[in-house]
Amino acid sequence: MTQQPQWGISLSRYFVIPQRVILAIMGFLAILNAYTMRVCLSQAITVLVVKRNSTDDDSEAICEADDIDEGTSIGGDFEWSEELQGLILSSFYIGYIVTHIPGGLLAEKFGGKWTLGLGILSTAVFTMLTPLAINKGDSDWLIVTRVLMGLGEGTTFPALSVLLAAWVPANERGKLGALVLGGGQVGTIMGNLLSGVFIDAYGWEFVFYFFGGLGVVWFAIFVFLCYSDPTSHPFIKPSEREYLVKEIGTISRNEDLPPTPWKAILTNLPMFALVAAQIGHDWGFYIMVTDLPKYMADVLQFSIKANGLYSSLPYIMMWIVSVGSGFVADWMIRRGVMSTTNTRKVMTGLAAFGPAIFMVGASYAGCDRVLVVVLFTICMGLMGAYYAGMKLSPLDMSPNYAGTLMAITNGIGAITGVITPYLVGVMTPNASLLEWRLVFWVAFGVLCVTAVIYCIWASGEVQPFNNAPIQPRSVDFEAQERKVGGEKTRGLEQSS
Repeated sequence: MTQQPQWGISLSRYFVIPQRVILAIMGFLAILNAYTMRVCLSQAITVLVVKRNSTDDDSEAICEADDIDEGTSIGGDFEWSEELQGLILSSFYIGYIVTHIPGGLLAEKFGGKWTLGLGILSTAVFTMLTPLAINKGDSDWLIVTRVLMGLGEGTTFPALSVLLAAWVPANERGKLGALVLGGGQVGTIMGNLLSGVFIDAYGWEFVFYFFGGLGVVWFAIFVFLCYSDPTSHPFIKPSEREYLVKEIGTISRNEDLPPTPWKAILTNLPMFALVAAQIGHDWGFYIMVTDLPKYMADVLQFSIKANGLYSSLPYIMMWIVSVGSGFVADWMIRRGVMSTTNTRKVMTGLAAFGPAIFMVGASYAGCDRVLVVVLFTICMGLMGAYYAGMKLSPLDMSPNYAGTLMAITNGIGAITGVITPYLVGVMTPNASLLEWRLVFWVAFGVLCVTAVIYCIWASGEVQPFNNAPIQPRSVDFEAQERKVGGEKTRGLEQSS
């Protein structure tokens, strides 16, 4: 363990908040920035494309504009079909998938700081270049730019998993993990709400400059404040450093970390269950985060300003539930109400079956705008329990290879980010309510099937492949206790 410099010890006195909490806050802001840059196009595209006129004879197909709104969404100049719009919205995830596993491996070998930071910075740069791509190269350049954004952002979750495994003790993992991962909901709220306001006030180009600029500012602050692990942090309080080394241990990197046990990971049954749950979560989540603004604009006929407001409400509830469920999960595990495994299963089941029901219910609410928004809000609120459930499983199953596990699960799950927006575009050529209802029924099936698989085979225990040379001490103590208990049992058997 490296010696902490004297200047760092002196500087640490000015920090009231523990460094692990600062890291969690910056991780939260990293995901927040990532999601605002990701989702702002979902709002902007509703004013970029030429507004289609409803000629469907079915009165239930598309809702009429209502007095609740000040005019419907105003279209733009681009003749993009629903299928092409689906391809544009899904193109981000093509790049996003590619850098997941490399990002996890780099973070495990060299630490998560620069893997995370440079990924967000590159995404921010390409976000600010998006208006130029649209104006100069139409949909072709926009698709390329979104793929490049995805390449940068693909390292985010694997790098954060490595950082959390190095910084967060097991008994704080629920609340701090849920805080960090809750950045996705807050980023979606801000991305939808502010995009609607900014587009209405300043035009669609402004949202890309604004959110991309915030990403650059975040990077500058992050590289100064945050480090890959407690032992390399120069101005962490010595007391906190000692506490974290005692609770977590030291995870050595570079030559000390053995090669990733790919065969053991890929043949592990709880790993299959985790991947299944991730696919279910991402299928439901990406339909909502990518296409809910289009549903609000095309079917419910909201204006861009109202669209931003009502599209953001479900994610406000999702964020509240995700943070609250983290505290509840920690309490359940700490008090022995449930094991870690069963706690993760209960939270994941709640986060899958509930949204599946309310998502379909919203499609049967027809053109009752208030009821539709309420049902979608409950739907996404319940989905927040995922963040105290299967989202924390990589940290439970393998602290040393959490980045790789998160990369595999999040990378495979992100394939649905490519499939679902494009599939929605293909399934809703007329953007009608009846077509959207089928979309939600498909999501219902995927959510339920994947949740059942997770609830049967998932595990919240450290897996055998977590065989790095230096393990978290809490795990070592448990292993020692089991060993001592086993020796005592064998001694009694022999004496009898």
